[in-house]
Amino acid sequence: MTDPASGQARATGATPDPEGRREPIVELERLRFCWHAGAAPVLEIETLRVERGERVFIEGPSGSGKSTLLSLLAGVIVPQQGTLQVSGARLDAMSGSARDRHRADHIGYIFQLFNLIPYLSMIENVTLPCRFSARREAHARARSGTAQAEALRLLAHLGMGDSGLRARPVTGLSVGQQQRVAAARALIGGPSLVIADEPTSSLDAAHREAFLQLLFRECTQAGSTLVFVSHDCSLATLFGRTLHLSAINRAWRCDAGAGIGSAS
Repeated sequence: MTDPASGQARATGATPDPEGRREPIVELERLRFCWHAGAAPVLEIETLRVERGERVFIEGPSGSGKSTLLSLLAGVIVPQQGTLQVSGARLDAMSGSARDRHRADHIGYIFQLFNLIPYLSMIENVTLPCRFSARREAHARARSGTAQAEALRLLAHLGMGDSGLRARPVTGLSVGQQQRVAAARALIGGPSLVIADEPTSSLDAAHREAFLQLLFRECTQAGSTLVFVSHDCSLATLFGRTLHLSAINRAWRCDAGAGIGSAS
């Protein structure tokens, strides 16, 4: 399960394990999650490892547990059983407030509907993570002098450097432009893990691939690991590894065999 994407730069200080693999960003063992006591599990995964610098494409039919897995990786929810380590922290053993701090420091999230804040400017939307994380603000300052300057750099690299665009309210941007602002917000401050939940679903094929190449470039430069979920399996060839969630989620296999398929 550890075929890293070719051409990915190793992050400084990453230490191989005894088998010659890179440092894991995601490592889970015997994970089991259900939404409430007595309910059937929606995720049962024996083991999963994602190494630093990988680009991983996660696919699976509706109900196979993709959104639930992303919520677990982000520390929004925790498993009832098993261990879940993300960016060096045992999320399953942390309090809710500690998981919130960890998420702010280490995880960039690109939402399917982007979730831009309509009353904030484009720059304010991008720099928002730095308001919640001193670590990411420090990384942004180290890269460009200020968080605002780093936001401008990211936007320029994502094709959003025009000053006329930056003057528009985010609600006045096209879907593709909002998508790039959301990506810059996720990338600012060099999070160790970038999670993307169906961010290209509103784009045509040509714009999807162009956006992904921009995203790959920024993740590589920042040393960020990318976990990307999509129903569009044609994108999988662009990634270093494809994870078929329905194949590793025992809960889905059992439900699908029974004709249920209730995970989300």
